[in-house]
Amino acid sequence: MTEASDRTMRFSAEELKNGTKGIIREVYRSLEEKGYDPVSQIVGYLMSGDPTYITSHNNARTLIRSVSRDALIEELVRGYMSK
Repeated sequence: MTEASDRTMRFSAEELKNGTKGIIREVYRSLEEKGYDPVSQIVGYLMSGDPTYITSHNNARTLIRSVSRDALIEELVRGYMSK
């Protein structure tokens, strides 16, 4: 049986260029498209580490897992404080 960490992850150049902020935006948009409350789902993921809080729609789950939860929280705090 193959574990998720054994699979090759592919990202487009655009996804990698966007960085952490872009990843958060993409995941947020994918959650909205599927009818979820993006804030609640992202908080659930950040608090628990459980990737099932994030939809696989538009590769959002793989995308968010490409960044550490610490880096995601850091970007969210940085964005909040800059406003």
